[in-house]
Amino acid sequence: MDSLVTTAWLAAEIGAPDIRVVDATYFPDLPGEPKRDAAAEYLAGHIPGAVFLDLANLADQASPLPSTVPSPEQFAAQVGALGIGDGDRVVLYDDAPHHTAARAWWLFRYFGLTDVAILDGGMGKWRTEGRALESGDAVLKPARLSPKPHPERIRSFAQMRANLDSHADQVLDARGAARFTGAEPDPRPNTATGHIPGSRNLPYGRVMNSDGTYKDKAGLRAAFDAAGIALARPVAMTCGSGITASVLAFAAHRLGADTAVYDGSWSEWGGDPATPKETGEA
Repeated sequence: MDSLVTTAWLAAEIGAPDIRVVDATYFPDLPGEPKRDAAAEYLAGHIPGAVFLDLANLADQASPLPSTVPSPEQFAAQVGALGIGDGDRVVLYDDAPHHTAARAWWLFRYFGLTDVAILDGGMGKWRTEGRALESGDAVLKPARLSPKPHPERIRSFAQMRANLDSHADQVLDARGAARFTGAEPDPRPNTATGHIPGSRNLPYGRVMNSDGTYKDKAGLRAAFDAAGIALARPVAMTCGSGITASVLAFAAHRLGADTAVYDGSWSEWGGDPATPKETGEA
C-alpha cells in the first residue's frame, strides 16, 4: 500500500478484511480558533467503517506539554482497543485545518507500523465527491498490537539543545512565517515569540494544494528547496506542539527521506525562559 492513497482507491478497498480506516481529526483548541468537537463530528458522519482515534488523549498524560508521545503500552492499549492489530493496513484521514492525520501517521511510524497511509484530501475530498458516510459509533473488536519504538524518529529537548553546537540536524519549523519571525505573538500563554536559533521555516500549508491534497513530488521538492533544506542530510521538524511538524515529516517521507520530529516543539522551547531564541527571517 502506498503511503498516500486516493479516495477512489479507498472506496474500492473498504471492506477488505485487513483494512482499518481511522478518523484522526484533532482540534488543538488554540486561542482564537473556532471551537469544534472532533468526536461529535465523527459521530455525526464519517467514512463507512472508520473508527475514531482520540489524538487528544493518545499522548503522555503526565507531561505538561501538549501532544507528547505516549508510552508503548499506552499506544498498544488505546490503538489496539480500536481493532487495529499487527499486520493490518491502516488508512488515516482527518477533517482538520492542521491536517492531523499526519500526526497519527507519524505516531504509527514511530511505533514501528509500516503499512500506514494517509487519505489524500481527507474527509473534505471524500465529502465533496459525494461518497457514502455513516453516523454513530463503530462496533469494535480489540486487537493485539506490538509497538516497536524507533528513537531515531524523535528528538528530545536535550538533543535539540546539543544540536545548537553540533548542527547534526537541520531544523525545520512548520509554523506560519509571522510566528516564526516573531511578528505575531504565540497563541499559547507564557510562550515567547521567534524560533530555535539556526532553524529554517516551511509553513506546512506550502506542501499542500488548495483542495487539501498533498503536492506532487516535484512540488514538495520545490518547497523544501525554497526553505533551504537538503533532504539528503538529517532534519528535525518542529512546530507548536509536534502536530504540523508531522505534516512536513510526511511530505519528506514522500520524497524518500526519513526525518525526525521534535516532540516538545515550540511549546517546550518557547515556554522555557532559559532557551536561546531568534526572531526575524531565517
